Amino acid sequence: MDAARLNWLTAAETARLIADGALSSEEHVRACLARIEQTEPTVQAWAHLDPDSALEQARDADQRRMRGAPGGPLHGVAVGVKDIIDVRGLPTEDGTVLHAGRLPRHDATVVSRLRAAGAVILGKTVTTELASYAPGRTRNPHNPEHTPGGSSSGSAAAVAAGQVPVALGSQTNGSIIRPASFCGVYGFKPSFGMVPRGGVLRLSRALDHLGVLARSLADLALVTECIAGYDDDDPDTQPPRARPPLSAVLAQEPPMPPRLALVRTPFWQRLDADARGAFDELAESLGGHAEPVDLPDSAARAIDWHRTIFEADLAASFELEYERGADKLSASLRGQIERGRQVTAVDYQKALARREIVDEGFEELFAGFDAIVTPATLGTAPKGLAATGEPLLATLWTYCGLPATSLPLAHGENGLPLGIQLVGARGDDARLLRTARWLCAALAAPA
Repeated sequence: MDAARLNWLTAAETARLIADGALSSEEHVRACLARIEQTEPTVQAWAHLDPDSALEQARDADQRRMRGAPGGPLHGVAVGVKDIIDVRGLPTEDGTVLHAGRLPRHDATVVSRLRAAGAVILGKTVTTELASYAPGRTRNPHNPEHTPGGSSSGSAAAVAAGQVPVALGSQTNGSIIRPASFCGVYGFKPSFGMVPRGGVLRLSRALDHLGVLARSLADLALVTECIAGYDDDDPDTQPPRARPPLSAVLAQEPPMPPRLALVRTPFWQRLDADARGAFDELAESLGGHAEPVDLPDSAARAIDWHRTIFEADLAASFELEYERGADKLSASLRGQIERGRQVTAVDYQKALARREIVDEGFEELFAGFDAIVTPATLGTAPKGLAATGEPLLATLWTYCGLPATSLPLAHGENGLPLGIQLVGARGDDARLLRTARWLCAALAAPA
């Protein structure tokens, strides 16, 4: 095996080789650390990295395997964790100087589940300021003059740069889908309530999702299976039941070719010309498997309803930060909080209630289609590091809590990656990933 390529193995491949004794966890982690040392001066994906701790975890994983102790599905595999998710013993500073030095005493629920699955926590990846819009220091691995997207900037960039096979991210608007598209990796935002948020910075209880960024669909399924499920610390998680068999369903062939709804979105004219062209080429390639569908008028209005909830919840979640350190917040976040403080209770409740109206329309749509195919972003990663790009094309699916994945299936005229977004019915995450695999195969793209 080429030691120089170990860092490019997927999580599933790495776990299989470690289980077979063909690779040690220490070798794998050392390969990741070597790649970080090589690329981190440019990419700057990590907020906190503790190589000694990571190697200690890896050696412990190897010793347990040699003793014949049972191993989990991620035994010995390195994982990056967005720096709004608590990891015991590592700072979680949420991308703001106001939380500098914060050291959690307990793991977030998802981190506990990663450890139970055998994962090695490599470190904390850079987030934008309080997981909002003001960018951190991370750069796009494909061109460091361009943004990696946000707010899961470091997670997407670390995976794209080959620094780690998988990383956790979060999305309250477009914070998994957008950086996945910009960095050319697979991103998965599961259905609302599938993955627990205990021990994670709260922006909006109604909108916050946790998800995964990876270099394969199999890794999205594998890691999501490990972290999904009910949690007492998150009242919005699904009632106790067996975890969804994402990997098993992903590996199956669809009983019949999927029917896809081609949605150009109400914002089609705002897309860059090459993004429109790439989507039209995709539509032509799918032929009779896809049918153009127009979304109801409420879909466009949902952007405003999402903003009402988002900004009001930001004002509540970050009241202390605003009261004690408004001058240390970015102008964009201060503006969001100040607008949120003006939202009335009536308008907030209306914005929440109107999700049911939009959801009813999607129930009818998914009765006839397996998934929606739609652009992930308005174009490739914008040049410059002062902003993280527009999340507009992910907002609707976040508002409704629908599962969505960004697939690295296209490139812009500038050569940068361009994601295609696939959206499924709420709670139908396994079929969505299976449909994504079918779509990649139909387009002869690696899954």
